[in-house]
Amino acid sequence: MLRSIHAITTYTIHATDGDIGRGHDFLFDDSNWVVRYLVAKTENWLPGRRVIVSPVFLEEPDWAGRKFLVRLTRQQIEESPPLDEHAPVSMQYEISYHQYYALPFYWIGQQLWGAYPDPSGVIHPVSDQPAAEEIVAGEGHLRSTNEVRGYHVGATDGEVGHVEDFLVDDNSWALRYIVVDTGDWLPGRKVLVSPQWLEAVHWIDQTVHVDLAGEAIRNSPEFDPSEPVDRRYETALYDYYGRPYYWKQA
Repeated sequence: MLRSIHAITTYTIHATDGDIGRGHDFLFDDSNWVVRYLVAKTENWLPGRRVIVSPVFLEEPDWAGRKFLVRLTRQQIEESPPLDEHAPVSMQYEISYHQYYALPFYWIGQQLWGAYPDPSGVIHPVSDQPAAEEIVAGEGHLRSTNEVRGYHVGATDGEVGHVEDFLVDDNSWALRYIVVDTGDWLPGRKVLVSPQWLEAVHWIDQTVHVDLAGEAIRNSPEFDPSEPVDRRYETALYDYYGRPYYWKQA
């Protein structure tokens, strides 16, 4: 099912032996637009620290109760590699995080989660984790969903609005759509574009460029946040733009 990132960001987070705080943000991998971590605010428990939780450790969330249930103890989380509240999550930190929890590296493999299509199938713990000195830490690709909300969105022939939200697949944690608020251009209208249709993202300029014409976006199937995005809507959207489906057809 597809869910609004904005709607689920501030869910309460429960470890196996008690609360750890509330959600604050999601970090996604900008190389393939998949959420890699939930960022938790833990002021009353670990003041001055920011904690990240991989979707690998999430049970089925309590959507009605607005809770994320984590298969970790408070002690496991407290003893995880410390991350300063204002420091970026570097690739070196990710390596330390995965080694601490004995997680396979999601960036090694052909699927969204390394050797797996979604985090529920990830084998944990792994016994053959490479040593730190055997890993070459490359450039990090993590971005904040909070930060990207508000970015300007440009079509091939001009600006069309701004990023208002994302729709995430609650099984694979892939960001399937960017919700674009057309603002003054088309007041009150929201449309969806897939990250796969992006031409470029300029992080410094805070702009997202879509490989679509403004007129095409103007006439695209309208997105209603109060209605679920089902396969029928997605099929109509992809057919309208003449793009190949991301899902397998029966």
